[in-house]
Amino acid sequence: MKHNTSVEYERLVRQHKDAVYRQMVRVCGNIDDAEDVLVESLLNAYRFQENLKDPAAFQAWLAMIARRACTRIKRHEALRPILALQDGFEPVDPSINVELQVEAAEMHRCVIDALDSLPPKMKEVYELRELKQVSAEETASELGISIAAVKSRLHRARHIVRDYLDQHACG
Repeated sequence: MKHNTSVEYERLVRQHKDAVYRQMVRVCGNIDDAEDVLVESLLNAYRFQENLKDPAAFQAWLAMIARRACTRIKRHEALRPILALQDGFEPVDPSINVELQVEAAEMHRCVIDALDSLPPKMKEVYELRELKQVSAEETASELGISIAAVKSRLHRARHIVRDYLDQHACG
């Protein structure tokens, strides 16, 4: 949205957010995730509104941002049991469908490969912030870098991981 004001952004949000929300309820599978995804997507759309060239495409653009956010949530939820195994091997629950176990193992391998594709400085920030849930302040202190550097490296690392997962058809 070249040179558009906050008023224009707000008008577009009012006009399209309900339709995108309904889409996300279907895509995400539940109301709570759909609400979280919509809020995250609206914030991202606001931050990057200058990337939208045609306001008529706002709904499709917002829906695309939201679908990506929903996909990340689903991947994260699917990986939660796998990430719990990081520190040691625990047998997989036999009551879980074998196909789901295979998919989870493939996703785990793909995520590990994506992490391995990161440059070392980004990888250490990504692992601390995303996998170990360490605060930005603690991460900066532990690595001896500024909080701004933590945020910058994390942003670039997320982008690289997302691109890797998309390019390698993971998930």
